[in-house]
Amino acid sequence: MTNSIREIPISEAFFVIGSNTTENHPVIGAMIKKAVIRGNKKLVVADPRRIELARYADVFLQIRPGTNIALLNGLMHVILREGLHDAEYVKARCEGFAELEGVLQKYTPEHVAGICGLADPEQIVTAARLLAAAKPMAVYYCMGITQFKSGVNGVKSVSNLQMLLGNIGVPGGGVNPLRGQSNVQGACDMGGLPNVFTAYQPVTNPEARQKVEQAWGVSGLPDKPGLTIVESMNAAIAGQVRALYVMGENPVLSDPNQHHVIEALEKLDCLVVQDITLTETAQYADVVLPGYAFLEKEGTVSNTERRVQLMRRVVEPAGDAREDWWIIQQLANRLGAGWNYASAEEIFEEIRRLTPSYAGMTYERIEKELLQWPCPTPGHPGTQFLHKDRFTRGLGLLTAIEYTPPAEEVDPEYPLALTTGRLLEHFHTGTMSRNSKILNEIVAEPYVEINPHDAQNLELADGEIAAVSTRRGSIRLKIRIKPEIKPGVVFIPFHFAEACANALTIDALDPGCKIPEFKVCACKVEKVYPLGGGQ
Repeated sequence: MTNSIREIPISEAFFVIGSNTTENHPVIGAMIKKAVIRGNKKLVVADPRRIELARYADVFLQIRPGTNIALLNGLMHVILREGLHDAEYVKARCEGFAELEGVLQKYTPEHVAGICGLADPEQIVTAARLLAAAKPMAVYYCMGITQFKSGVNGVKSVSNLQMLLGNIGVPGGGVNPLRGQSNVQGACDMGGLPNVFTAYQPVTNPEARQKVEQAWGVSGLPDKPGLTIVESMNAAIAGQVRALYVMGENPVLSDPNQHHVIEALEKLDCLVVQDITLTETAQYADVVLPGYAFLEKEGTVSNTERRVQLMRRVVEPAGDAREDWWIIQQLANRLGAGWNYASAEEIFEEIRRLTPSYAGMTYERIEKELLQWPCPTPGHPGTQFLHKDRFTRGLGLLTAIEYTPPAEEVDPEYPLALTTGRLLEHFHTGTMSRNSKILNEIVAEPYVEINPHDAQNLELADGEIAAVSTRRGSIRLKIRIKPEIKPGVVFIPFHFAEACANALTIDALDPGCKIPEFKVCACKVEKVYPLGGGQ
């Protein structure tokens, strides 16, 4: 997030796109609702489903999955056509305006409404005027923006909108991605991406590489980016990757095109899984290493607003479980590393030395102060919001982006668009939440949401079993007829191993960040007739 959670009350308006905030980030969702209800703040929501936040929205844009960029371009078209942008901000702090303006000319409300499946183009006009009139305005988004083959361009489009309106580098504004787990931000900060060291220092940068080599006492660190998860699976099938070390991840359920993932795991010479339960992925492992659970750990996490938080052990570990860092160190030393870390705090001290944005933080400070990176020096207070006076690159880059359709569009054979997501009651692949008796009682089984119009056409009744199929597989699950979902679209939560939504999803990748297109593919839904009956 460029901004902070505590700034929500001072925002005058919110644009929530690609985020079911009240279910996936309920604290932030509740704060937005409170600001709208009690503070009379404005709200625009864009989503294929009429999510709870849509009940409080001044404008709800029920768009087709995969059309975010077209919608954002349409909003910006209206803003420029009516002279509603912050011309002084754009002139002083941005570049690329002329190119963006040229691309936006064809994204009229009428044209965009056709792409997005909106019946009334005036909705786009109303939303654009509302967002432009309220300053500061904050955008909140999640994987409904990023999990497309055009995900990088989706984020750039959100940034374009906020730069045009002068809402970056101000309190209460910003471009605010909501992270899916408690330490997703921290994992990325620590170099948990195949192309960077800590603090997003590129592996291609000789100075960054030399700094890390000196700290670790090694030479010849790779100068080329590694493989993403999907690329690793492709390489395993091709025989180019022969071993995988999977830690705290369950790709058999969480990665797209499940059959492809299983094929890859079965072709490996060695699969090591480090986790707290015997996950679906661990069942394919040659070796399972038991790590500590959340409340057994010591260390830090970095949350969605870039705040670094100190975690202390609450319960004593059980059985043969060990600290994750200890297990990694033992393996590394058996491979000749010579590491001798004695604690999580000692590792954090190394992080401080190698990570400019963390340099000013210590355990002592984190325990007493609210610190958000960048915090470059010991006396620095941390950074509540980013880009106050200048962008990291100097001028903010307005990027001319064309809408491109999803990798797989609906057709007569597969006439419905499938989108997937999370529920309030369950977490990721259900590894922990489905072991909760109470949560399982609330949502005990998988289902597919379908609009009443589509259900009628397909002769489907609520509670019936249906087969949902794509070009990659088929699963069976119960029908839930929901008027909240857009006609022509179905929704499946991905938490359930017995009807794995990712047996259906496509593994098309964004060419930049290589994230899969989880949020849209073509499918069909068919009634499952009892044995001996039906057609």
